[in-house]
Amino acid sequence: MTHNTPVSPRPLRHLSEVHRRVLTAAQLRSHGVSAAELSDQCRTGGPWQLLLPQVVLLHPGPPTSEERLHGALLYASRESAPGVPAQPAAGEPHRPVYAEAMITGLAALTLYGFSSTPPLLSLDRVDVLVPRLRRLRSSGYVRVLRTSGLPTPRAVTGLPVAPVPRALADAVAGLTDADAVRRLLTEAVRGGHCEPAAVVRELTQAKLLTRPHVVDAVDSLLAEGRAVAEDRLYRMVTEHGLPDPVWNVDLRLPGGPHLGGLDAYWPDQAVAVELDTRAPRQDEDALWSEYARKREHLERLGITVVYITPRKLRESTEQQAAVVRTALMASGDRDPAAYVVVLPR
Repeated sequence: MTHNTPVSPRPLRHLSEVHRRVLTAAQLRSHGVSAAELSDQCRTGGPWQLLLPQVVLLHPGPPTSEERLHGALLYASRESAPGVPAQPAAGEPHRPVYAEAMITGLAALTLYGFSSTPPLLSLDRVDVLVPRLRRLRSSGYVRVLRTSGLPTPRAVTGLPVAPVPRALADAVAGLTDADAVRRLLTEAVRGGHCEPAAVVRELTQAKLLTRPHVVDAVDSLLAEGRAVAEDRLYRMVTEHGLPDPVWNVDLRLPGGPHLGGLDAYWPDQAVAVELDTRAPRQDEDALWSEYARKREHLERLGITVVYITPRKLRESTEQQAAVVRTALMASGDRDPAAYVVVLPR
């Protein structure tokens, strides 16, 4: 038998190419390969090689990046889901179902297209996320990470991959270089992969905000996130034909107290827009109460306040523009607002 010979008695035609090159020992046994045959094929200089414990690469030479990822998932998947579907659908090759395992960390970010992460083949290890109670050890190039609540994976190149915020947290946990951490977090926001709040939430849950270099990177991340959101707000106003507001202002009562800062304000219509860029590491309930008090105070003065989150601004710009336009058009039906002093912020 050679690595080009189909393992019998059940052929592998229904599998995609990479899944014919990397199989578990259990899968090979189910296709008629005895333990003695497997040992002979994996001998030094033989046509097969042991990629990971119980995971076999069916050709000599180094594995490709795709084979390494597939092997890592086969190693980490639950044994009850061997990864080889019984029958193909409509003649199409099958991809295995990797039960309770997904790629995370730097490998995941590279799969998402991050430019600040190393190429897959240059990574010394591939991080795989599994449930906390799984009895599984790190081995070879695979590092096993555990979590009490496994997130819903995203399919990237047909592989289950942890969501970007979780993958970032797992990557950051292994980095001590402040610049590398900052580059990753900044690219996540600037590249539109996720919102800063989701990243901070994951870093908080991972207890990484006790590390000074991570805190510094998060401060840069929040500043980057606000800058991106402000730019999207500006483009929303111009691209959707809204009248020009005054930007980044503070409101005060004449001779009275400070009413708060706003990202955009239309004085003639007494309509304000504020970006909701709360950081989850703060007390969200207390901060939202502060937002609510500010809004109630302004609305008692006759000023309509529209809160927009960066996520809504990114995913439903047209809808948010319609909300602002409606508020501007409705201003003529309201009682005149109190006179306020508008100052640059």
